[in-house]
Amino acid sequence: MVDLAGTVRHRLVEPGDQRLAGPQEALAGLGRLAARARALAEADGLTVAGAVLAVPGLVTAGGVVRIAPNLGWQDVVVGELPGGPAMTVDNEANLAALGELDVGDLPRDFVYVSGEIGIGAGIVLDGALYRGSRGWSGEIGHIPIDPDGPACRCGARGCLEQYAGQEAVLRAAGSDTVAALAIAAAAGQAAALDALTAAGAALGTAVATVVNLLDVRTIVLGGCYASLLPWLRDGIAAEAGRRVLTAAWSPVQLRAATLGPDAAMLGAAGSVLRGVLDDPARWLSRPRP
Repeated sequence: MVDLAGTVRHRLVEPGDQRLAGPQEALAGLGRLAARARALAEADGLTVAGAVLAVPGLVTAGGVVRIAPNLGWQDVVVGELPGGPAMTVDNEANLAALGELDVGDLPRDFVYVSGEIGIGAGIVLDGALYRGSRGWSGEIGHIPIDPDGPACRCGARGCLEQYAGQEAVLRAAGSDTVAALAIAAAAGQAAALDALTAAGAALGTAVATVVNLLDVRTIVLGGCYASLLPWLRDGIAAEAGRRVLTAAWSPVQLRAATLGPDAAMLGAAGSVLRGVLDDPARWLSRPRP
């Protein structure tokens, strides 16, 4: 929860694997978290202007999660959270890209790549988020690396997520967490370095496809990729250098995200702030959530 200056006033986190819960259970838990946040805001004398839910999947303009493969959600209608304020829904990589755009020293054209269990991308062109005609742009995690590769949760085979998704990399490295993987890589352990080299090569192949298609120069690596970039960079750069047509005179710029795991949350809060600051009179005239 942030105020009109963008200062974080309250931050509540409840860890859990939402793949083990159905959408109703997951949303009910979010509702309880939102109710706690709202109570803290009211205790501070703040009025809640709105809320945004970040989801790793395809979201319609009406707030329907059409599909979130890594959660196992399909056609989930998200309205108001029980006990929470009125809410809109957006893709988590899109919101993270907006968060980085708000605070980072970034060019007006870049692609934010979110590395978690799934891999998403937020595309920013000319300083604005590009959503596509149906709002479903950025599914970089399902760019095929090998059409005959491992089965993906989306139903296809050989998608980027199967080579560079967080779980795939940890499994290849024999590590339990991203922090443990970074420690192993820093210590020069062969399994960790081999896993990150292979993931970097797969990422570089997908990044090259995006750069050739969109003509962007800067790729911002977020999620687990931000902390692992020192060991991913060479693999990404090598593949991008081979595959991007303009690489000889305009190499791809790789940057670590600055907001870390809070990127999507801060981008979500920032999207509410923009709505208020762009038209405060309209917000003041409507019923409070």
